[in-house]
Amino acid sequence: MTAAGKTYARADLLVEGSKIAAVGVDLPVPAGATVIDLGGKTLTPGIIDTHSHIGVYAAPGLVGHSDGNEATMPNTAGVRAGDAYFPQDPQIDRARAGGVTTMQILPGSANLFGGRSVTVRLLPGARSVSDARFPGAPEGLKMACGENPKRTYGSKSGPSTRMGNVAGYRDAFQRASEYRRSWTKYQKDLSEWTAKKNAPKPDPPPPTKAKSGGDRSDEPDKLEEPTPPARDFALETLVGVLRGEILVHNHCYRADEMSLMLELAATYDFKIRSFHHATEAYKIADRLAAADTAASVWADWWGFKAEALDGIRENAALLTQAGARAIIHSDSAHGIQRLNQEAAKAMFAGRRAGLTVTDDQALRWITANPAWALGVADQTGTLEPGKLADLVVWSGDPFSVYSVAEQVFIAGELVYARGKLEPRTDFELGYLPDDLGAAQGPK
Repeated sequence: MTAAGKTYARADLLVEGSKIAAVGVDLPVPAGATVIDLGGKTLTPGIIDTHSHIGVYAAPGLVGHSDGNEATMPNTAGVRAGDAYFPQDPQIDRARAGGVTTMQILPGSANLFGGRSVTVRLLPGARSVSDARFPGAPEGLKMACGENPKRTYGSKSGPSTRMGNVAGYRDAFQRASEYRRSWTKYQKDLSEWTAKKNAPKPDPPPPTKAKSGGDRSDEPDKLEEPTPPARDFALETLVGVLRGEILVHNHCYRADEMSLMLELAATYDFKIRSFHHATEAYKIADRLAAADTAASVWADWWGFKAEALDGIRENAALLTQAGARAIIHSDSAHGIQRLNQEAAKAMFAGRRAGLTVTDDQALRWITANPAWALGVADQTGTLEPGKLADLVVWSGDPFSVYSVAEQVFIAGELVYARGKLEPRTDFELGYLPDDLGAAQGPK
């Protein structure tokens, strides 16, 4: 199952180094190649989760591991999830065993601007976020609409209403626009100063009697170097958004708020890459398609608070029918272990409602579409030549509750084999008693 529009009943896939070299029926076997017989199994791209807090809300669930929300002010765009990512979180191993090869780690949703995200690969043995970071993946910015910010700050500094939320977004992007202009002016002034400073000096004119009070500040060696603006890391993040270098991932449930955020983005000429949770995305599927904004949704979570009351199981299917990019995300260390089943639930809900949803389209909800949302679709998300060999071998149909991930490859490297290669962290080491009840040693 390629997630690129083609499904083979039987086929071969050739991996050379870290990348897929060919996909097709009866491919010739290169000399010296290792052949893995997957007869009776199903091969898919690795699963990609656009919304995870694994590593910043690490297990065990201790206060010391609670690093997802910098809930000290509404705008914390300057913080970065990568600075808190704990690569020994045992939840990473559980996600890998569910076929997940890539995930976006986001700050929490307490703030209007929660901070920068980081996209990581689920490589065992990572000792720092640098070891896990997906090469070349752009950073994201976590924003949050609705109840969370106003509930968190309503009794503090504010905002306490949705009006206050939007005023906070507007004020921040206006200041970012002005900050960007100040740096643009500084760079222009610096370029001009550098050009004058390095320009060939003309032959000195014949000596003349200097005029009293004469101004010689235009001489290159007398020019004063321009002073840069004070650096602001929060505004720097928002400028990255305005330039299209940092991708916006916006926690937002209601259709009216998503529409409002699309209008705000248009005002300041930036794009929202994906709305997250988006329980009412089906109401504005046409607008999301027109804006080329994805919706990262759950299969069937809703009703747990007022703004999540109007969710439906057909959400992803209706988005797909409208030409929008639907994504099934987890926002859960448990749900991430079975995203294949979550996609299956959403697929069959659409079919029960009379909508046409192919297996390939449903597979794209957890592979190709999230790869696009994270800015890495040129590297992963489908089984196509030139893409990274991020692969999952399933025991059967990946949309069956009875199927499990038997093998997982990241960039051509086997990182999980059920019952054979199951990496664990130090948090899952322990002592098992032998038959005599004595300590048997670490397992």
